[in-house]
Amino acid sequence: MNRLRLPLVTACLSLSTLAAQAPPEDLAKRVDALSRELERVKGELSARPTSDTVLGGYGEVQFSHFSKDGSKDTADLRRFVLALTHRFDDRTELVTELEIEHAVSSADDAGEVEIEQAYIQHRLSSAWSLRGGLFLVPAGLLNERHEPTAFFGVERNAVETAIIPSTWREGGLQVVGSFENGVVLQAGVSTGFDFSRWDAASTEGAESPLGAVHQELSGARSHDLAAFAAVNWRGVPGLLLGGSWFRAKGAQGQPGMPAMAATLWDVHARWTPGPFDLSAVFARGTVRDTAAFNQTRVGNPTLVPSRFEGWYGQAAWRLWSSGSYAFAPFARFESVNTAAAFETLAPASLTPQAAPAERIWTAGFNFNLNPHVVLKADLRRFRNDTAQNRVNLGLGWAF
Repeated sequence: MNRLRLPLVTACLSLSTLAAQAPPEDLAKRVDALSRELERVKGELSARPTSDTVLGGYGEVQFSHFSKDGSKDTADLRRFVLALTHRFDDRTELVTELEIEHAVSSADDAGEVEIEQAYIQHRLSSAWSLRGGLFLVPAGLLNERHEPTAFFGVERNAVETAIIPSTWREGGLQVVGSFENGVVLQAGVSTGFDFSRWDAASTEGAESPLGAVHQELSGARSHDLAAFAAVNWRGVPGLLLGGSWFRAKGAQGQPGMPAMAATLWDVHARWTPGPFDLSAVFARGTVRDTAAFNQTRVGNPTLVPSRFEGWYGQAAWRLWSSGSYAFAPFARFESVNTAAAFETLAPASLTPQAAPAERIWTAGFNFNLNPHVVLKADLRRFRNDTAQNRVNLGLGWAF
């Protein structure tokens, strides 16, 4: 900022000095030239952040009414996030996010306090950058852009929470390439999974297989690192096409742990022609060599699946807008299976049956008071677990 303010101050001083000292015949030309320079510098100043340190954040408040069991009704401050970004110079910046879930975090409450992101980004050239630290894994449409103003519905979709465990972050190093043809490449190495954390006696793994074993850079075991890559293309206005791949072993060098390895990949698309917003995601995960691990846990409710997958299609329509207000109804259909297949155990009769896919219909609307504040409502209907049928109301903000 100081490099911009100096020309501005210099230009102002030059104008005042010129009025007193310049010959009358040169005054008009020189004042005109300096005035143009003054406007140019002022434009550069207004185009840049007013500070090298920027505070942001987002939050979500939700009320849920369960149609079959009113005792499950909840009102919750789901998330409150503060983001702090600091630019050290024109090429290096710090990106951080601190998140509080469920309003209160203590030994007796369900809340959590967590660092969602904390990484350094350094620009190598106009196209290439490096990131190092705790960052969001580039997967799907939601994981890297999950503010409530960025998606439809009160709750995040099931595919990108159960199959892709959003918000999913790992610690490591990645390279990012952004090109003029609309291609963005991301690749790197990071912390991976720890399958010793799998609790077969609980239902956590059934809710999200990778969510049960990812480490979030919290004392993460790092004997076995992960590799990942993602490509996204925005070469046509309003169109995004992309995919991602993530692979990691899960034994982490621990004695007696089978050498399991998990792979997750997805393909996704989003198209926003005019007032419409159309999107789709397909994601599949596989875990190799699970039989030896599951063999010693037979009889527990949740064994490690060899395959899990899901997909959704969503359509939204910006039906009405006036000034800062905007109203957009939407509908989404999802198919999610967190236990689509299991490796065969010995004897084969001990092998768990594959679970049926859960199919979920969600319909509702987003009503924006402005681009930063949104009111939401939706109706969710489950084909199998109908006890989860509910009406959600939500309030969200992001800045």
